[in-house]
Amino acid sequence: MNSTKSSARARLLSKGASRLALGVALSVVVAGSAFAQSQGALRVTITGSSGQPVAGATVVIKSPDSLVSRTATTDAEGKVRVSGLDPATNYSVSIVSSGYKDFSASNVAVSAGKDLSVGYALASDENAVEQIVVTGRSLAAVDVTSATVGTTLTLGVVESLPTGRNYQSYLQLVPGVKPSSGGNPASRSGVNYSDVGGTIGQSTDNVYYLDGVNVTDPLTGTFGSNFNSEIIQEQQVTVGGLPAESAGGSGLVSRVVTKSGSNEWHGSINYYLQNDKLVAKDKHSTSGGFKTYDTAFTLGGPIIKDKLWVFGSYQKKHRSDEVLDPTTGAVRRNVTNDAKYAFFKTTWQITDNDRLTGTFFNDPTEISGSRSASTLNNRDSATKQGGDNYKIDYSRTWGDLLINAYYYNHKAELTTLAADQSIRNTVTFRGAGSTQAQRELGGAGANSETHRNSEEWGAKLEYYLDTDFGSHTFKGGYSMTDNIYKRNATVPGNATYTSIASAFSGRTYLDYTTASSGWTSRPFASTDIPRIQAAMAASANASYFRGLLDTNSDGTISAAEVNALTFTSTAGNPGGQINAYRALRTVDAPYSIKSEGQTAYIQDTWTLNQLTLTAGLRAEKWSHFSSAGDKLFTFDWELAPRVSVVYDVKGDGRSKVYAFYGRYYDPIRSDMANFAGNLTGPVTEEQIYIGNQWLTFRTRGGAVVPDSVFGPATKTPYTDEFMVGGSTTIGSSIGVSTSLTRRVTKDIFEDYDLAIYSDPNCTVATCAALGHASPGTAFYLPYSYFGFSSAPNANYVLGTLAGGKREYTGFELSVTKYKTGNWQGQASYTRNWAEGNTNSDGNADFQGDWIAIDPRAPNMWGPQAGNIKHQFKAYGSYDFDFGLQVSGVFNWNSGSLFTPADPVSGRYFAPQDAAYTYAGVTDTYTTAGTVGSEKNPSYYTFDMRLRYQHEVPGLGGKVEFFLDAFNILNKQSTTSVQKLLAGDGTYAFKQANGWVEPRRFYLGARYSF
Repeated sequence: MNSTKSSARARLLSKGASRLALGVALSVVVAGSAFAQSQGALRVTITGSSGQPVAGATVVIKSPDSLVSRTATTDAEGKVRVSGLDPATNYSVSIVSSGYKDFSASNVAVSAGKDLSVGYALASDENAVEQIVVTGRSLAAVDVTSATVGTTLTLGVVESLPTGRNYQSYLQLVPGVKPSSGGNPASRSGVNYSDVGGTIGQSTDNVYYLDGVNVTDPLTGTFGSNFNSEIIQEQQVTVGGLPAESAGGSGLVSRVVTKSGSNEWHGSINYYLQNDKLVAKDKHSTSGGFKTYDTAFTLGGPIIKDKLWVFGSYQKKHRSDEVLDPTTGAVRRNVTNDAKYAFFKTTWQITDNDRLTGTFFNDPTEISGSRSASTLNNRDSATKQGGDNYKIDYSRTWGDLLINAYYYNHKAELTTLAADQSIRNTVTFRGAGSTQAQRELGGAGANSETHRNSEEWGAKLEYYLDTDFGSHTFKGGYSMTDNIYKRNATVPGNATYTSIASAFSGRTYLDYTTASSGWTSRPFASTDIPRIQAAMAASANASYFRGLLDTNSDGTISAAEVNALTFTSTAGNPGGQINAYRALRTVDAPYSIKSEGQTAYIQDTWTLNQLTLTAGLRAEKWSHFSSAGDKLFTFDWELAPRVSVVYDVKGDGRSKVYAFYGRYYDPIRSDMANFAGNLTGPVTEEQIYIGNQWLTFRTRGGAVVPDSVFGPATKTPYTDEFMVGGSTTIGSSIGVSTSLTRRVTKDIFEDYDLAIYSDPNCTVATCAALGHASPGTAFYLPYSYFGFSSAPNANYVLGTLAGGKREYTGFELSVTKYKTGNWQGQASYTRNWAEGNTNSDGNADFQGDWIAIDPRAPNMWGPQAGNIKHQFKAYGSYDFDFGLQVSGVFNWNSGSLFTPADPVSGRYFAPQDAAYTYAGVTDTYTTAGTVGSEKNPSYYTFDMRLRYQHEVPGLGGKVEFFLDAFNILNKQSTTSVQKLLAGDGTYAFKQANGWVEPRRFYLGARYSF
């Protein structure tokens, strides 16, 4: 493509026009139709030594990592913008102009989706050559047309630092990203806490792309694929200010661009290892012996020079661990993890204006069990996961019109097999003193094979228009996505139990459902009473139940009489405990559900002098289908505006200030479509033991009474973001950035029990004591709120959580020294404020099923559990002239907030008061001041790396040796404490239960050519 522009057009471009270059080598596109930028641009300014513009200079830009070079000519103001550049940090910029010395600059960086500014001063023929860098000659250059906030991680950065060898670990280098042991970290307003198990450090709001393929698990919202980190060319992590062309936004967006080969054959082979001999003594007896290795090769080069490149990689990873009993320190089990990652990519530059790219990668992995010391052997499961991914991408340039079309197919299997095939029996105790082994009898309780597949087709276009009143870059795109979830699961023994320990025989239903009673788990709630009453009345044994419980002989069983039910029988109970609750699997059958998405966007970036205004509109539509093929619900087109204003402070491309507003919709994941869509799959009956028999009070799954239905009035959850900030370049290689962000999340998605919230026959006199809302009271939601005229045939209704809201305010400051000369580094500070009245994240939590924890209930608003108020990060590396590189990474945080908790059906809820009446409902409401009231300890980690490089005589290429030292100071600091007020059978409340791992050395070697 000829990038030469007219004088008027170049003048406008130089003052901030943002034209997104077409992704010709790699189309890193956002599924759900956002097309992430896979190429970038440079805005070049040429002056003479005295500052006068140099017009008509020929500028040639090329890189050995790109199939094409670009040539352009400066305008009357000595400016030109060159687009269509693949991301790399080794570009050369050559300048030839009559009357001046020829000039060439090396190691110029181009980042995907950015317009970076560089400037050079030429010496005249009469004088010595002099270079003046006007803006950053590296990634320190500022894109003065964009309000997007993020970090670009190049292979040179991540390979110089002690990090885990995967793209998930690299996220921890990004300012403000919170710690995560599972590789799914929260950022900014992304939810960092789940009521299920009280988990901290597992976000479901992120979006992950590997070479243009959206590998985000459509069921869980977590990453769904892995591959060899050495094939990464660039990883862009965006945390705010996303334009209309981008999906996601409530969490971070990670986009990985891979290598594509070159005009010369290059490759590498490596081997990394670690074992327990390289690890310091564990002061807390949580880790035993282990060993791991990681070996891979890469190879890339030309099939036809300047036309057809190939690049491939294969990696094998193995790890084996001894998992210790945290109480005794004895070996509990041995666990192995074996993974194989393959990658192949072909890039065909058909003409100067046409490129076709095909990509394949997969990641089959087998894990024999859990490495967690908190998992008992009998509750362990083996896992098989991974799948194949394919993508084909075509791009074409017609003058100022750029088009792109693509297709990808992502497959991901997750299969689990219980180690112990006996019946699962969770035994509950009243108060502390029981052990985990006493509480968790039997196996894991399930075997399952699931497939989380997706495919997408999409196209985008971009058109540049130069006018007398500024320049415009118009963008538009459309995509169609299919997400398919398949599941086949069995339950060993066809049942799982929650029983009462035999020592507590004779306890009543009221005692068992009262929060202050201190039970280690509660399978029932007071709100289950109406269902139990109805089930007894409809039972063929109704007379038996009346004879047992109808103590006043009025012919009906009242709520008080249900509360008086005692649990005493051990008949047929696995483990000989007291029967209370059972989930009986009555039907086993495979099934699949599907979600179809459409996304479109239109966007204009208008630049006039130093001011750039970007305005765009993003539209999304999603339909969900049941396992019977029926349409469950359509979330119709939602419009998300995104607007930003950016000002180039001095007009020299070195500094900017900006403001941004945007709305990010969070489409409902497949887990909730699965909740409503299982009409032909397994059926489970929930039962309570009354007298001498089991009574089914609720049926889950199947078409007779669907587990849930979508309310016609349900809205798509969204987050509004307001942000201001600025950035500047100091000298040639230092960037300083700051931002202030405000986010508000509303229309949160949940499931509702309409018997509790919407019974029109309720009155305060008849229903308040049951914990049910009555017409005219604050909690009551009429059927019309959900879009119904009468009660639907379903256990639950999926709808918008009334009153649910989260608020976030954050400040961030980062200073980055980009690599020039011998060193590079970064330091950042983040301050987070987060409050809300819900942790729901579209995952069928208990809000909507229990008024005591309704977002509008007393004392529910408070600090957001999982938030970390203060974070400081720093990293740096230094290269010595004799081939040695020394680097370090330092991370500190002030500790995550948590809520002291009582467990209810696997959820962690704040302490509750004795029942009292509020807004016409009597319930055990949350105790004041407990939500987010506790904090895990602050801690820091400091890791170091030594890397030595040496040229190999005779063979060519170079050999590298690595020594990583994680937690080099061996500060085995506490990272978390027990959240449960009654403990978990191993750790008491607020007792330390998580620590920084002991000092670990990691060895590696690599030969590359």
